[in-house]
Amino acid sequence: MLATQESSSTNGARYGYKLSDFQLIKTLGTGTFGRVYLCQLKGTPKHYAMKMLRKVEVVRLKQVEHINSEKNILASVKFPFIVNLLCTFQDERNVYMLEEYVVGGEMFSHLRRAGRFSNEMTKFYAAQITLALAYLHSMDIIYRDLKPENLLLDHDGNIKLTDFGFAKIVHDRHVVRLVQYLAPEIIQSKGHGKAVDWWALGILIFEMLAGYPPFFDDNPFGIYEKILQGRIVFPPHFDPEAKDLIKKLLTPDRSRRLGNLKDGADDIKDHKWFQGVDWQALLNRQIRAPIVPVCTHPGDTRNFESYPEVTDEPNSSISLDPFQHLFKDF
Repeated sequence: MLATQESSSTNGARYGYKLSDFQLIKTLGTGTFGRVYLCQLKGTPKHYAMKMLRKVEVVRLKQVEHINSEKNILASVKFPFIVNLLCTFQDERNVYMLEEYVVGGEMFSHLRRAGRFSNEMTKFYAAQITLALAYLHSMDIIYRDLKPENLLLDHDGNIKLTDFGFAKIVHDRHVVRLVQYLAPEIIQSKGHGKAVDWWALGILIFEMLAGYPPFFDDNPFGIYEKILQGRIVFPPHFDPEAKDLIKKLLTPDRSRRLGNLKDGADDIKDHKWFQGVDWQALLNRQIRAPIVPVCTHPGDTRNFESYPEVTDEPNSSISLDPFQHLFKDF
């Protein structure tokens, strides 16, 4: 049934699965109220990423709305550079989101290993991210959490945007979480919209090219001050056109920020730095990626960090579920 779902244009269907239908193989990541596991559907060769979230912690930390929103948004999108949600389910203890397993790991790991990316490497990834953000914005979705940790590389090295916990459906300008990526309007509580994603793209392009973000400090408030001051010190090796694009994305006045003008994302795609990019071939995944992750089998985890495993969480259960009604769409 999952194979059918993967070829469908609709994500997030529910199939009545339960945790015991899957073999949990390894932790791929951890968070405040859950883990992401590599898992395998028993009796099949298929591997998936299972996001397992503890209900009691989600409720305690007042994240119910975020979790339900993440599920609903992922279930509504289908795009080559966004992770696919295959199905969701719940039991007395947890809610589960079963997603495609993106075998290449986080861009964060590849960037730290490389130190910094070349101009051409950065352009490739920035172009794919631009297409993903433009797609989300066309559906009135702002992502709000762009950072290297939330960008995965698939087996061919193409981008997969993941973790939609802070994504939000907006209409025009309503109302991340990494401090270095916050736009001025978020810090100043002015209300924010799609322009915050283009600010974050500017931060990301700088970090890919430099190996560090443009605004950093040992104290979060120091970072806030530097963001609001808006002074960017570019390393000498930066391409002049890349510098120009970054400056136009990191414009504190969102009414003048590239991507938030009359022609939207097209203004970014038409920028001189992207000259020569075949956007249709890129969308069709016909351009060879600069990093092709090493992968010898579908369940290969070599591109992910190792985490201490827990043995009691997946098998433990409780008899009563006071929170089921809060996650009725799972």
